[in-house]
Amino acid sequence: MTHTRYAFIKAQWHADIVDQALVGFTQAIPADQVDVFDAPGAFEMPLLAQELAKTGKYAAIACAAFVVDGGIYRHDFVAQAVVDGLMRVGLDTGVPVLSVSLTPHQYQETDHHNAIYRDHFVQKGQEAASAALMITKSRAAAKAA
Repeated sequence: MTHTRYAFIKAQWHADIVDQALVGFTQAIPADQVDVFDAPGAFEMPLLAQELAKTGKYAAIACAAFVVDGGIYRHDFVAQAVVDGLMRVGLDTGVPVLSVSLTPHQYQETDHHNAIYRDHFVQKGQEAASAALMITKSRAAAKAA
């Protein structure tokens, strides 16, 4: 029996926080059905997602990133470009691409904020897994109809 495969891309900026999305994701989808890929940052995720989608191996691709205001650039522009790129990949390839990309307005690199966002990323990973399973089931039902 073959299992449905899922890809999970995680940006390495703030990896201690972002990696928690994978923890949540694999609470709903067994880790042996998930291929994990690291991207340098959020901006690189759409291209990697596109390459993975084109392989035809994955029922869905989840992408996780934490885009924060570094004070040098407009982080909201980066976040918008990433989400737009991920959506375009899904529409162009027909493979669902799910975003677990968060852009907080008031992030401070403190133990308190880091703990809040680590917990939140677990929850968002669970939600992405739920969405991946739901869309996989819905697409299978549509094909069978």
